[in-house]
Amino acid sequence: MENIRRRGRFRLALGIALAWLLASCPCAVALNPALDVSQYAHTAWKVREGFSKGQIFSIAQTPDGYLWLGTEFGLLRFDGVRAVPWQPPPDQAVPWQPPPDQHLPSDYVMRLLVARDGTLWIGTSKGLASWKDGKLTQYAELAGLYIYRLLEDHERTIWAGAGAIPSGRLCAIQNASVQCYGEDGAIGRAVFGLYEDSKGNLWVGVINGLWRWKPGPPRFYPVSDQPDGVQGFGEGDDGALLIGTARGIRRFVDGKIEPYRLPGNVPQFDARRVLRDRDGGLWIGTVRRGLVHVHKGGTDVFSVSDGLSGDDVFSLFEDREGSIWVGTTHGLDRFRDFAVETLTVKQGLSDPLVGSVLAARDGSAWLGTYGGLNRWNNDRITTFSKHATNSLFQDSRGRIWVSTRGGFGYLENGRSIPVNGTPGGNVTSIAQDRAGNLWVADEHLGLFQLDRGGEVQQIPWTRLGHKDHASAVIADPLQGGLWLGFHYGGVAYFEDGQVRAAYTATKGLGEGRVNALQFDRDGALWVATDGGLSRLKSGRVATLTSKSGLPCDVVHWVTEDDDRSSWLEMACGLVRIARPELDAWAAAVDNDKDTKHQIHATVFDSSDGVRIHFNSSHYSPQVAKTSDGRIWFLPMDGVSVVDPRHLPFNKLPPPVHPFQF
Repeated sequence: MENIRRRGRFRLALGIALAWLLASCPCAVALNPALDVSQYAHTAWKVREGFSKGQIFSIAQTPDGYLWLGTEFGLLRFDGVRAVPWQPPPDQAVPWQPPPDQHLPSDYVMRLLVARDGTLWIGTSKGLASWKDGKLTQYAELAGLYIYRLLEDHERTIWAGAGAIPSGRLCAIQNASVQCYGEDGAIGRAVFGLYEDSKGNLWVGVINGLWRWKPGPPRFYPVSDQPDGVQGFGEGDDGALLIGTARGIRRFVDGKIEPYRLPGNVPQFDARRVLRDRDGGLWIGTVRRGLVHVHKGGTDVFSVSDGLSGDDVFSLFEDREGSIWVGTTHGLDRFRDFAVETLTVKQGLSDPLVGSVLAARDGSAWLGTYGGLNRWNNDRITTFSKHATNSLFQDSRGRIWVSTRGGFGYLENGRSIPVNGTPGGNVTSIAQDRAGNLWVADEHLGLFQLDRGGEVQQIPWTRLGHKDHASAVIADPLQGGLWLGFHYGGVAYFEDGQVRAAYTATKGLGEGRVNALQFDRDGALWVATDGGLSRLKSGRVATLTSKSGLPCDVVHWVTEDDDRSSWLEMACGLVRIARPELDAWAAAVDNDKDTKHQIHATVFDSSDGVRIHFNSSHYSPQVAKTSDGRIWFLPMDGVSVVDPRHLPFNKLPPPVHPFQF
């Protein structure tokens, strides 16, 4: 269908590689720092699956969006689909070497750097080269040396850390001039780490120590038990220098090494690579322990058992879009934000099955799980009870009403208050009318009214003219009564003890079960059914189906975001319809109920983090919008969250380069 835009990863046309994941973005973004690594979108390209040969030592990104990978078998250019060995053009005139057989100093590419002017610097096991405007330049001063590290400082000087026997080198390159230090053996046999901190200090990691090279005269600080050199550098939240050691991360303050305690219970690890991302997350590449991630007061570990390509991490890189790339012994990994994140038992839920989600007025979210009642607040989940919880509701006084298999009651001021006369069990929906009466729909026993004085009245479903139960209940904010949606189809307006109006498929309502009811700001009632999304206003019914532009027909729920776009959970994915689209369709059906007007929808699928197998729970609410504008809903396991105002869309087209498959 041309009117449906599908999000996510799409297949490439034959002969064209579209690297949308490497597309340039006009603004710097970063991964959501509140998430564990397991909650990001993860892709692994593995050596054993034919991605490349050998270990990936270094990663860089050129202005055209391509990733460049330094491996033990050469330099690879990666477009997001395949990695292609790089070779200079055969007719390239390259300084320092006679044409026509130009090549890198060595195919063993150890370090890469893209400078701010777009130059690609290539450090190999036999020297340094740079690639700019189609020209390859080699540097005689570093010929034959192992280039372990490359860095561009704030003055645009390129620093190269090299190794050799008997002595390594630290070289500064500016305006084609090369100045090297260390010929006297002062820095030992190699420079293993380079880092410029936020204060402008240049740090140099060597065996059993580090140098503060500038500003001022170079000064050495010993670090014991570092036979492989200090390789990883970063900064703490307080600006203190962090270094990776064989015993984990350490702080370097006032010339002294101090412990750096990570939040949580993390086993000791050998830290070789350190990366602080744009949003403050700390990524640590380890030896044999995989990837350690420190964020928002927590620490999590992601290893081969979780899907990482290898447990020995050689390189960490953050691209312009904020994705994190990891080079390991056995491949390449990428972590990026999903449009939809999911919280599971790993983040603290009492049970993977969640029956209901409620957005409270204080900004928190209540989660009714099969293992107890949970509350999310400020990125933390706490447990309030261990009783299996089904439907939830917050009344006009701010009380949280809770239905469990064993009873019914509310939470107020941290206390749980049971209410007699109203059963628990299979409560499908709870609502409060304009007069303050609470209404409770029980699947088997009928509709219960709990008035403001505490009196309870039971109304069997047969009294409402139905053999089936109400699967959804909502109060009418204008008329004062209730709208009931039924399990076998149809909706009814109930007021003063009587059904005042009823609508079924014969009057244009969507066929099948009524899954949810929602009023919009214009007073229209939207009915999510198995046969489409129906709109009821001023006694007139119109239904959106696949014939009018929806990607499929079954609608589990509908809600409105802060920009008034409508979001639908459907059998085929999570769907967003912009408000102008719905307004245009509504105007068309108001003018002609048989209109063929088509709406345009955006579909989010599994590549966006949507878990297509949705929750079959018949409790409520199934969707909630917290005060920060995020929409919470229930997949098969856990609770999913989408932020309509922070969707990871690329605003510029990706580079397109044709080639033969």
